[in-house]
Amino acid sequence: MKRIVILGAGESGAGAAILAAKQGFDVFVSDFGEIKHQYKLLLDKHHIRWEEKQHTESLILNADEVIKSPGIPDKAPMVKALREKKIPVISEIEFAGRYTKAKMICITGSNGKTTTTMLIYHILKEAGLNVGLAGNVGDSLALQVAEKNFDYYVVELSSFQLDGMTEFKADIAILMNITPDHLDRYNYEFQNYIDSKFRIIQNQTEKDAFIFWNDDPVIRNELKKRNIQSAIYPFSLEKEEKTKAFIENNQLIINTLNNIFTMPASELSLTGIHNTYNSMAAGLAASIISVRKENIRQSLQDFQGVEHRLEYVATVRDVKYINDSKATNVNSCWYALQSMRTPVVLILGGTDKGNDYSEIEELVKEKVTGMIFLGVDNEKLHLFFDGKVEKIADARSMQECVQAAYHMAKPGETVLLSPCCASFDLFENYEDRGNQFKVCVRNL
Repeated sequence: MKRIVILGAGESGAGAAILAAKQGFDVFVSDFGEIKHQYKLLLDKHHIRWEEKQHTESLILNADEVIKSPGIPDKAPMVKALREKKIPVISEIEFAGRYTKAKMICITGSNGKTTTTMLIYHILKEAGLNVGLAGNVGDSLALQVAEKNFDYYVVELSSFQLDGMTEFKADIAILMNITPDHLDRYNYEFQNYIDSKFRIIQNQTEKDAFIFWNDDPVIRNELKKRNIQSAIYPFSLEKEEKTKAFIENNQLIINTLNNIFTMPASELSLTGIHNTYNSMAAGLAASIISVRKENIRQSLQDFQGVEHRLEYVATVRDVKYINDSKATNVNSCWYALQSMRTPVVLILGGTDKGNDYSEIEELVKEKVTGMIFLGVDNEKLHLFFDGKVEKIADARSMQECVQAAYHMAKPGETVLLSPCCASFDLFENYEDRGNQFKVCVRNL
């Protein structure tokens, strides 16, 4: 009997274990940290053996194949040991893809991927299609493949997930943009990260579709070097010879083989230029699989947006508070600042992933009246921003941070939490950071 070992027992690991058990494999789950109670119950219910707070080599290095959580880096000792023994290490998405014939609509990019993923899922679900939501959002793909029978999956993929995928194929691949991110995981080589993102189109044929942002200089440069097999669907604000979605005379126009779709850009529920791109990508994906125009139009008009992404929290003493905790890289913060229409008190900080803050320097000088650095080590932020903004404060907790913002912001300004950094120094994750921000603001 083939032995499958799963490293990491979070959402993706637990799901992979259940699918592997259902397929009749000998399954063992090992997590170097503590396994959350809900996942222990799930594994026990399916009679799957597990261990926590350790990796027992004798129980792992005898695997025929290992499914690794995307959060575990390749330089982890156990992953190195597996590679030395030539034991295949794959991702949960790769594994799940083997056991479903469903159409895969896959989204990646440094920014905008969650909003685009949720928007496509919203359109397909509202149109009555039998669709699942997976990857970085929703339930694990493997768990859904084991327990449900969807015709379509909308899958948000990070570069870490793509790294563990070799045979998997996206029927529709969407690449929103590429800006430097997670370089600590890619030997600080931007090209390594680019190559990782472009794995989204591996194994595609001329029957498949590749949707991408036509104005991204990194993508444009990369396309010159690559032989793309799939049908291409570039989107852009400007109409060009090959663009399939664009804005003309204030109308959003989507032009695919199946139909030409138009609607006033002013009717899109999501505001801001970056959200126009998200709407274009989602509209293209839906058009390619022949969702009716009325369904697409209605869904683009009524979609509510994503929690922790430019999420309005409250107005206190004529100061607006916006939660953009999901902005874990500099480019996300650039989009957030670009969409602000008032002076801003900006909250930055957390675990720096090799950030270059010069990307937001001009917008900070133009729009930011004060900054609060929320992190364990804010030295890099001070080195870059000191002297460029009049008011700067440090905070070691969300409570302290929101109090500082309350005293710093003037009526008519906006307090924006858009940290540019990962959250692991002070918080469990970006959701925890965003939720604490909302609680503290509502308690003002």
